[in-house]
Amino acid sequence: MAFFKKFFNSVIHDKHEDGPFTVKGTTNPAYFGTVLPYPNFSASKDAAELEKAIKAKGVNEDGIISILLTRNNEQRQQIKTVYEQSTGKALSAALKSVLRSHLEDAALALLMTPAQFDVHELTKATKGLGTSEDVLSEILASRTNKEICEIKRVFKEVNHMELEDVIKSETSGDFSLALLALLKANKNESDTVDMDLAKRDAEILFEAGEKAKGTNVSAFIDILTTRNGAQLSKTFQKYSGISDKSLPRAIEMELKGDIENCLIDIVKCAWSKPAFFAERLHLAMKGLGTRENSLIRVLVSRSEVDLKKVVDEYKIMYKQTLKQAIVEETKGDFQKILLGLCGPQ
Repeated sequence: MAFFKKFFNSVIHDKHEDGPFTVKGTTNPAYFGTVLPYPNFSASKDAAELEKAIKAKGVNEDGIISILLTRNNEQRQQIKTVYEQSTGKALSAALKSVLRSHLEDAALALLMTPAQFDVHELTKATKGLGTSEDVLSEILASRTNKEICEIKRVFKEVNHMELEDVIKSETSGDFSLALLALLKANKNESDTVDMDLAKRDAEILFEAGEKAKGTNVSAFIDILTTRNGAQLSKTFQKYSGISDKSLPRAIEMELKGDIENCLIDIVKCAWSKPAFFAERLHLAMKGLGTRENSLIRVLVSRSEVDLKKVVDEYKIMYKQTLKQAIVEETKGDFQKILLGLCGPQ
């Protein structure tokens, strides 16, 4: 949280003329993933090589890892199709039969489409004893409108029920309302910032929080789940003009538990998703034990989105490369697949 506090303290000094404006440079189509399409790709050749690696004496894990890491998701989907056509069995089942533990989990994650993997994680987070609220917040706070719509479609296809209904049954109170608001996929994703709106929003949030007896959480949910990142940054700035606290600090003081964590996650993602995910990776390796599932979820889900930026932010935030941290916290073939996902840096 310390790195984010530096931002929250500095953003309020950012000056801009009143009135709507467009943030420049935010439509750059540059690719920041670490996994690229494999040149001269042949799904049939790769399917055959994987079958050979699976049937090798003792299993050729290196051969499996090499192919999975050097093909992008679209190519892996083609390999899955060809593999099943040529062998009569699903590639996921074949890998599951020969791989073990976290290496198995990472390999199977790479075989899923992004939406399938998110649905897998959301399903796991809402089944069994207890609910993994942090996973729900992480995924829903960080995905685009288009991604959330696809997640809902795939969730219903896989689980034969609406994701919204599952959220209602497995969560409660303001936290449930925040997740349901995110599932509406109603966030403004334009680059336009309206300074008048930022001022009004700041006043509404002040009235709903610090100035009120109790907290009108719905006002926080409505604004934080529908405004774009640049707009929220200006709202933070305006809020500091009417309060002696930053807006994130006000959220921490006014709210507690899952709803606080969820709204803070939304705020962090609004500012910088790469920094948000760098922090998630750090927390997964901090203290006693390693949260391997969190490492897999972040590295796989961001590998074709912005993982290069996540890697860069990690070094800035923690004065250590992500690869160095992974080497210290993991081992064996599982370590190899995580390091491979980080790219050649």
